[in-house]
Amino acid sequence: MSEIGTGGNTPRGRSITLRGHTRNLSLILIALVAIYYIGGMMWIHTIDDDVKFIPAKSNQMPGGSRAIEIMAGLIDREVIQNVWTTNDPFFMPGSLLDNMPNYQQGIVSALARFGFELTDQIGRTRGSSQTDPDLQITAGLLQYPADVFEWDPSVSFLPTASSETQYKKARNSLINYNKRLAEGRAVFEKRGDNLLATLDRIALDLGSSTAVIDKHIAEHSGAYVDFLADDLFYGFKGQSYAYYMILKALSEDFEDLIQERELGNAWEQLLSSFQSIVELDPYIISNAKTDGQLFPNHLAVQGFYILRARTQLREISNILLK
Repeated sequence: MSEIGTGGNTPRGRSITLRGHTRNLSLILIALVAIYYIGGMMWIHTIDDDVKFIPAKSNQMPGGSRAIEIMAGLIDREVIQNVWTTNDPFFMPGSLLDNMPNYQQGIVSALARFGFELTDQIGRTRGSSQTDPDLQITAGLLQYPADVFEWDPSVSFLPTASSETQYKKARNSLINYNKRLAEGRAVFEKRGDNLLATLDRIALDLGSSTAVIDKHIAEHSGAYVDFLADDLFYGFKGQSYAYYMILKALSEDFEDLIQERELGNAWEQLLSSFQSIVELDPYIISNAKTDGQLFPNHLAVQGFYILRARTQLREISNILLK
């Protein structure tokens, strides 16, 4: 009887053991997935707001435009070096990131706006002259959607041009333009009306940003949870950072004009306002009531500095008009 009993318990014991192994393997798999995503997010996540950023030598061209170097350098840094995260699919850790993708999109949106000004004004002798082919390519490519991955079966079963591919092509066109400019085969008109048009375009873009902030605060401030607040905050932080770097570079490109019109102090104040936007770096983005006692409203603070920068842009434009 004892032998029969022992034999009968053996399959049950094996079943319990197998279930234990399966449970352990499942826990190990879950742990590995968590490490992959959480560790990957921590490794990738970068909000690079270095105001002393210097483009790599591959983006520089002695004798060319400093602003073009900055554009090429920022694309190189965000798309190639830091890795573009906005279009990461679900199986990549970057797909769970939030702040970094919005920051990167803010940078590219500002570069795209400035790219239009280069094509329409600075990169041609007069409005009736031919647009520069490299600048025209750049302006078009920087308008490419930021979230396009190499393969999206919902759109096509064939591979497509990813956002990174298009932005890299834009960078190559910028470098090619700057090379031709250094060789005297391209145009970079350092006229007052060109600088005026550029500042007005940036001011309009900032005005649109403050309108978005104002609307969001009016509709959502005081909410216990606001998942959109940090998206807006980092998007406008990236936009302001790119404009800061561009304006800083333009002060070198238009150095003679700025000195001639005695804009040095006004330009420094303008850059200081943009730097104040860039330096805002709260651990948690709060969209509390604007008259709240305990918590700040970071969007309102950011909006204030953006409006101040916009006002200073208008002040410089008025001086250029005289």
